[in-house]
Amino acid sequence: MIKAGDLVFIWNPKKGDNFLIKVTPGMSQGTHFGQIKHSDLMEHGYGEGIVTPKGEVYYLLRPTLAGYTRRIKRQTQIVFPKDAGFILQHMNIFPGCTVVECGTGSGSLCCTFAHFVGDEGRVCTYDRREEFSALAKKNAEKWGVAHRIEFNVRSLDDGFKERDADAVFLDIPTPWEYIDKAYEALAPGNHLGILVPTANQISETLVKLTEFGFADVQVLELMLRYYKTEPNRIRPEDMMIGHTGYLIFAVKTLPLPKQVPAAENNGDAEAGTEAEEEGTEE
Repeated sequence: MIKAGDLVFIWNPKKGDNFLIKVTPGMSQGTHFGQIKHSDLMEHGYGEGIVTPKGEVYYLLRPTLAGYTRRIKRQTQIVFPKDAGFILQHMNIFPGCTVVECGTGSGSLCCTFAHFVGDEGRVCTYDRREEFSALAKKNAEKWGVAHRIEFNVRSLDDGFKERDADAVFLDIPTPWEYIDKAYEALAPGNHLGILVPTANQISETLVKLTEFGFADVQVLELMLRYYKTEPNRIRPEDMMIGHTGYLIFAVKTLPLPKQVPAAENNGDAEAGTEAEEEGTEE
């Protein structure tokens, strides 16, 4: 049965009308088809339907992380689920890993990282704005992952506290100014991810990534288009989620060992050739 404090996604099949609510006794949810009391939800389980006073059915569904992050209270632009899912796989986020993030914002990506690192993992997120950090913490608490997150109100000018992190992500206006900080925090061979909204930010970032010897640099953007689900008129929806940002990925590498000067190499090669020739004559 659904309990107080649970998150429930309620959905009406007639109009697709839907809400994501946290069940709180004494509260009610207004809909196009009448009020739904939270106490009535607690008499049902997920997957069941509830009938409104106007006779319309709303199904009680388990919320998804994507649905939650799209609906969080926000003071900033968020990282959309279509980008977040790609980020998780491309940066190899796994249960138990340590993720370092700068640009907490409203906490959309922060909650996503925390969801996937599990209770053995850790997300260390930074933002210079205290009000953003406080809002992100509330959003993380609502999803139940705040205990996996360390919220830092701190300028990245002071650098990250962490070292040998499994992944580092930057969602800040001038990421190229902090590539050195990301390099310090990231373990060799692991991935740095960056999100920027405009193309001119990419060039500055690529220059710095090259300067610090990052490898396998990739730049991309993702488009997402939903389709209508009417069997007799399947076609794209009239609206789509288009450009939300450019993603940049790169892998930290260590400097190559100092090379033996070319002249010495040539000398060694010539000496080796002479020795082989002498050996042949014998």
